[in-house]
Amino acid sequence: MTQEKWGQLKIGLLKTVGQNNYTTWIEPLEFEHLQDGVAVFSVPTNFMGNYVSQNFADVILYELNTAGANVQRVTFRVSANSTANPSPRPVPEASKAAARATEPTASPRDALQAAPLDSRFTFDAFVVGKPNELAHAAARRVSEGGPVTFNPLVLYGGVGLGKTHLMHAIAWELRKRKPELNVLYLSAEQFMYRFVQALRERKMMDFKVLFRSVDVLMVDDVQFIAGKDSTQEEFFHTFNALVDQNKQIIISADRAPGEIKELEDRVKSRLQCGLVVDLHPTDYELRLGILQAKVQQYRDAYPGLEISNGVLEFLAQRISTNVRVLEGALTRLFAFASLVGREIDMELTQDCLADVLRASERKITVEEIQRKVSDYYNIRLSDIIGPKRLRSYARPRQVAMYLAKQLTSRSLPEIGRRFGGRDHTTVMHGVKRIEELKVIDGQIAEDVEILRRALEA
Repeated sequence: MTQEKWGQLKIGLLKTVGQNNYTTWIEPLEFEHLQDGVAVFSVPTNFMGNYVSQNFADVILYELNTAGANVQRVTFRVSANSTANPSPRPVPEASKAAARATEPTASPRDALQAAPLDSRFTFDAFVVGKPNELAHAAARRVSEGGPVTFNPLVLYGGVGLGKTHLMHAIAWELRKRKPELNVLYLSAEQFMYRFVQALRERKMMDFKVLFRSVDVLMVDDVQFIAGKDSTQEEFFHTFNALVDQNKQIIISADRAPGEIKELEDRVKSRLQCGLVVDLHPTDYELRLGILQAKVQQYRDAYPGLEISNGVLEFLAQRISTNVRVLEGALTRLFAFASLVGREIDMELTQDCLADVLRASERKITVEEIQRKVSDYYNIRLSDIIGPKRLRSYARPRQVAMYLAKQLTSRSLPEIGRRFGGRDHTTVMHGVKRIEELKVIDGQIAEDVEILRRALEA
């Protein structure tokens, strides 16, 4: 094996790996010698050697053996000229500029500073209920750091439903279980900022190498890059490169990938090819569980405070917007009670949280629900309210009754009066029927969820 032979083989590698990969990773390699079946190449940096070994060693080995060389493996080492030669030979300025443009200047762990993780956001602190149990189970599976079973994992849902909590929990668990993994968590805004910075400083190769070298990439609030074409394109290529290397990708968004406006179709398609999990709006039981867990945490900070029966249930019923508002209300309540030295009873709760309770009052009306349901099922509003019992009218009517019970503060008799003067027992039957169908009929469950989202938007 000679330098001339290696020069000929590089032409074949150019066709195999493509121009960009060839220029960045193959062209800088210098063949040193072949001994005992081991082909030794010199590289400018340790990082380049590691990257080429992981991604192109098999291709190089195949080309060498195809050319007649008896090679069992290839190895890469930093050349002496790159490290400790006190009298390096002069290098043309053009070559120096090319080297600066292509060689990474730091290892991925040094150069990639992840966004800080909140120590409160762990799996132990995450309260699990029906609306989030699937998302929690998927997050747990990914955090084990085993073989990549679904890629990417996409968590989506409204504000304050636990997406960021689960993202942080995954990162904490991976760092504990697999400390050797290079786990990068950042927001989509930070991804865009680093991309723009790399463009401005002409360090795009550094950017590409660093982001493609992670073992687990976690991007929060991916909807932020919608409408930003250049950032989307780079995200798309980064995504593909990591999937090709069987590296785990975890994404969060405020809505399903297909519903994010101005997100390119190819990006939507990539995001939808893995496991897409919805964090549903919290129900009463989950909100109550979250409050009870928070009260246990506050016991240490406020050991002498007492909380009356019914207060947590009242808050869980009245504050249904999102978990952050709910937790903030409880924090304010404990702080206020400790300052005035009073027990947390219903009177203090209503006085202290008057503004929060007013803002959280449900503003959805029964009439609005009826209109939304009739539009969704493509029937007339009069058919929902009227006396017809055809199944094509009765089922949408029951869905509307169910949503009216869930999303308004109206009593059953009041709801019945708005549905053509029906008895409250009819409303009760309709609500119970939809609850049963949601369990066994996926279409009904989906219809109810879509309508709920539309009404709460």
